[in-house]
Amino acid sequence: MTPPSLADLDNEQSQLELPSFDYATAWTLGLRMQLEASARSLPVAIEVSHGNTVVFFALLPGATPDNPDWTRRKRAVALRYHKSSLYMRLLCEQHGWDFHDRFRLPQVDFAASGGAVPVVVRGVGVVGAAAVSGLPDVEDHALVASAIAGLLLPDPREGQ
Repeated sequence: MTPPSLADLDNEQSQLELPSFDYATAWTLGLRMQLEASARSLPVAIEVSHGNTVVFFALLPGATPDNPDWTRRKRAVALRYHKSSLYMRLLCEQHGWDFHDRFRLPQVDFAASGGAVPVVVRGVGVVGAAAVSGLPDVEDHALVASAIAGLLLPDPREGQ
């Protein structure tokens, strides 16, 4: 999967603003990712936070003990910069920067690798993050972004 451009990621983030976000929404978002990953037998860790509080976490078959650490470190990047961790990786690559040297951040706490997307509430700002680890980072990012986009679609059960 080819990485998107920084402009594409900016546009995507602006399209993923939610009307609200609470623990129930965080759980729904996590469950969406878990169901999609399970249906595709993806070996991933999934994490959704409200602020710094992890509300949803799942470790699917085939994931490794390292994957939860990656979701935590990717989430830290999304929360700190209000940009996806993929955006930050690509920004640093574009400028020839080493992320940790440039921003003076410890590798043990931050990972500029795709897979974490900030959760943004329209008119409020960043209120949390969703993260996936276990696939190539562009695919991790796509899984998260797709699940957030799914929250913006009308619920088909509402018309019944």
